Amino acid sequence: MSKAKKRDLLSVADLTPPELQALLDLALELKGEAVPSARLRGKSLALIFEKPSLRTRVSFDVAMYELGGHALYLSRDEVGLGQREPLSDMARTLSRYVRGIVARTFAHRSLEELARYATVPVINGLSDQEHPCQALADCLTMLECKGRLKGLAVAFIGDGNNVANSLCLACAMLGVQFRIASPRGFQIPEPVALRANDLARQSGAQLAFLIDPRAAVRGADVVYTDVWASMGQEHEAEQRRRAFAAYQVSPELLALAKPDAIVMHDLPAHRGEEITGEVLEGPRSVVFQQAENRLHAQKAALVHLLGGA
Repeated sequence: MSKAKKRDLLSVADLTPPELQALLDLALELKGEAVPSARLRGKSLALIFEKPSLRTRVSFDVAMYELGGHALYLSRDEVGLGQREPLSDMARTLSRYVRGIVARTFAHRSLEELARYATVPVINGLSDQEHPCQALADCLTMLECKGRLKGLAVAFIGDGNNVANSLCLACAMLGVQFRIASPRGFQIPEPVALRANDLARQSGAQLAFLIDPRAAVRGADVVYTDVWASMGQEHEAEQRRRAFAAYQVSPELLALAKPDAIVMHDLPAHRGEEITGEVLEGPRSVVFQQAENRLHAQKAALVHLLGGA
């Protein structure tokens, strides 16, 4: 695949709104397709992980197998991004062996450098700025559960982190109402908010960046939360517990949403912190359907980027 033709997925906004919708449609198709298939027969994918992973590693590995391809996992100790050799050399070497690269990194700039030098598609498996594969699975889950996306009201309660960034952009692209409530100092970064507002003007989406979680949840179709301290922020855990104490998704908070609202969490979850065990395990929770959909959404992304039939 030539440099001119290759596409990367570092941000949800690397897709056009029609491409994003087409990926969701393809994911639904692939979810019902018999496995294994031959869509990516003979193609290999490198998985470069600086951070530990359950869902991202397993879902990409299984996705490649079920599409007829092969995944090769490279841990932090084996690769040492930018330590054993320059990222530019790694990217150009791997491009001679595999048809795509998934990287899960601490720094988004590492992904950008990999993509700059790789001649095969680079997919963001999670960085400090975005988690586009999670957003694909989130939108797929909402589409399955609600039968539509445009006009849904999604309330995200908690940190304006990588997961929130990608979901905000995806909702803005698809005409979804997105409301996020975060403590002051933990809001979605201004560049992401500005980009999302640009996308929302084109799709008709309504965005709200709030402080009060009750205002965000009131009348929502979807209530979403995430951990208060992500990997790499463990030293801030106690400070964040204090800052986010009023942002727990509890039965009382959920009662403000629509009666048929669903509850989402990208996992792993800390019961008793950002969400109560009662809500996470309750009848409105779709978190494990959401986790499963990582597999199907990523299959769609792989077929789209790696040229599957």
